[in-house]
Amino acid sequence: MSLRAAMFDLGGVLVKLPPPDLLHQSASSLPRELLEAVFDVKNERDVSMHKLERGELTLEQFYPEFNEECHREAKLRGLSVPEGFTAEGFFERFHAGSLNEPMLRAAQQLRSHGFKTCVLTNNWVDDSAARGATSNFMSVLRRSFDLVIESCRVGLRKPDVAIYALALRQLEATPQQVVFLDDIGANLKPAKEMGMATILVKDTAVALRELEAVTGVKLGPDSATALAPVPCEPEDVSHGFIDIKPGVKLHYVEMGEGPVVCLCHGFPESWYSWRYQIPCLADAGYRVIAFDMIGYGDSSHPQDIEEYSQENICKGILSFLNKLGILQATFLGHDWGGVVVWNLAQKFPERLRAVGSINTPFLPTNPSENPAEKMAKKPGVFDYMLYFQKPGVAEAEFEKNLERTFKLFFRYPEDADPTKNTSNVRERGGIFVGLPEDPAMSSLLSEKSLQVYVQQFTKSGFRGPLNWYRNMQANWKWLPLSAKWKVRVPALMVTAEKDPVLSPLMTTGMESWVLNLTRAHIANCGHWTQMERPAELNKILVEWLAKVHELGAHQKQAKL
Repeated sequence: MSLRAAMFDLGGVLVKLPPPDLLHQSASSLPRELLEAVFDVKNERDVSMHKLERGELTLEQFYPEFNEECHREAKLRGLSVPEGFTAEGFFERFHAGSLNEPMLRAAQQLRSHGFKTCVLTNNWVDDSAARGATSNFMSVLRRSFDLVIESCRVGLRKPDVAIYALALRQLEATPQQVVFLDDIGANLKPAKEMGMATILVKDTAVALRELEAVTGVKLGPDSATALAPVPCEPEDVSHGFIDIKPGVKLHYVEMGEGPVVCLCHGFPESWYSWRYQIPCLADAGYRVIAFDMIGYGDSSHPQDIEEYSQENICKGILSFLNKLGILQATFLGHDWGGVVVWNLAQKFPERLRAVGSINTPFLPTNPSENPAEKMAKKPGVFDYMLYFQKPGVAEAEFEKNLERTFKLFFRYPEDADPTKNTSNVRERGGIFVGLPEDPAMSSLLSEKSLQVYVQQFTKSGFRGPLNWYRNMQANWKWLPLSAKWKVRVPALMVTAEKDPVLSPLMTTGMESWVLNLTRAHIANCGHWTQMERPAELNKILVEWLAKVHELGAHQKQAKL
């Protein structure tokens, strides 16, 4: 019977622990013999560590019992407990580990190949002052694995056979379908006797080669590759609706708490296009709100073209903030969402803590030059926008087969047909003319994510999203009043090397208009930056947001 599930121990497998000798080196550390006695490494006594791991003690209750055991065992063995020893200090060193990224990456790869993944760990209830870090880590862990079984939550601990039986039931698997990785041989023994494949983890590289052999899944060995962020799915987030004006509602998803960060997507996307960023930013300490922009998904999709002017869209966003009592927020946008956030930053700076754009440059308005007329004379790569102008034409092409549409839209640059680009679209008769009727699944999408987009656009259709392009004249007329206003709020511009339309060259000279600009660049990345390079983008966003909010705190203090 082939394997279909993988169980991983936490400390020593998914988290690298300090070398054992490090636990005995300082003057306040326990001698090895004493450490083994109180941890019950060789015996079967019911010591405080067992009670902690079964949830009979919390961490704060455990500390005094552990201290007492250390002194009692020391007296029995003629040893002494170092004068500076405390259980709290010892455990700080004991858990000063780091994520084992190659092993976490392997777990992700197995999950992407259809394996169920489980963390099976002897763990404890952390009611200590440092419990916030534990909460954050366990939250990330639960999103990364299908199942997390902590001994303290179930009243069982490894190597009790009952905890393995419980894991099998929850995985809905037989022992012969499971591989289990642990760094303690005694924990592997019962699993092996039950019929599981087992791997003793002493060296990560060796263990990964064994894992490849038993699963048949090629596990990427490149430690330089960024660990892929864990996306959120529609069922993982809180959903809400706000009436931004009579008859028009805005749908949004929300996660986290802290300073507000609003995410604005582009065409043809939805809140779901930020699925790799939402959990990451929430974990970094922000209240993340991702919109279905007007016309998309579960937001209203009015038929009138004028509803999609930048003036109406920006006013709708401000209405959203007002109704939720949000005085100020940081806005991040991509594609059309980038246009929105630049307009908000220029016209309504008092409502923005900061602004960031992915791919979309800030382009100053020229009051004397009609952009629609200029584009008509020399459309170039923007010819697709002219193709979008006549209502019903592009809608018919895209709505004919939604699965085909999204498989062809969401592709890495190297997977796209270079002869079928955004130039000469009207001459060809459509964006996708000449491309396969049944294209292969794009590597940017899983079957599940494809179906999310199909379901969302089955609701909304393409008329609303395309109406965004049909307001060039109205947008141009709205902007002249603020044409000379500079963007002074802290700003971020992230360029993508291989975006075929929003080229990094378009951002040249932005500093003369965006006065507090931070730049970042992602190499070998096309248009769908949030999906193509999520780890790189998340790192950029988290680091920039941290600087912005530190600056904000300093500014506030300076005014007091």
